[in-house]
Amino acid sequence: MKNIGLFFGSFNPIHFGHLAVAQYFTENTDLEQVWLVISPQSPFKKKKELIENHHRLAMVECAIKGQSKLKACDEEFYLPTPNYTIDTLLHLKKKFPKNQFTLLLGADNIADFDQWKDYTQILDQFSIHVYPRSQSGIVKSEFLNHPKITFFKASLLEISSTEIRKALLKGKSVSQWVPPSVSLYFKSL
Repeated sequence: MKNIGLFFGSFNPIHFGHLAVAQYFTENTDLEQVWLVISPQSPFKKKKELIENHHRLAMVECAIKGQSKLKACDEEFYLPTPNYTIDTLLHLKKKFPKNQFTLLLGADNIADFDQWKDYTQILDQFSIHVYPRSQSGIVKSEFLNHPKITFFKASLLEISSTEIRKALLKGKSVSQWVPPSVSLYFKSL
């Protein structure tokens, strides 16, 4: 059985912060691979804010090219929207029964985790690795010592996809935030 980390996000666009999280977990845990699960529409985000699905997928593929422990995953593109994590997790578990999946979450997400659809079912069936975020809220005590949730103290990059998109609209360089291949991809749009 292969242990796979699932890093969900809109990756709108993917940047060095995302890559740092994914690489941290492949290098510092028992995860053999991290799949970057590109969400077509988060229930918490407006559709109009998103770069088209195929462009976000292409940028993720460009960013991780040559990194065998990272994989772009477009499974959510083919599931009903809005996409709920539990539905995607169950879909992946059924489609890839030889894999064990671990959910990768930022501390900001675990702060409101009890508001997620079927969050208890997620905890029953999957492990969660939590990475720090500077904008994390207060984590409820029920999650701090939960046997399925592990907190990590990695120092990770705080980069905003929103700020990257704003810079691009102004014609500014984003090379300090995104891999060169992603920057080139943007120029081709």
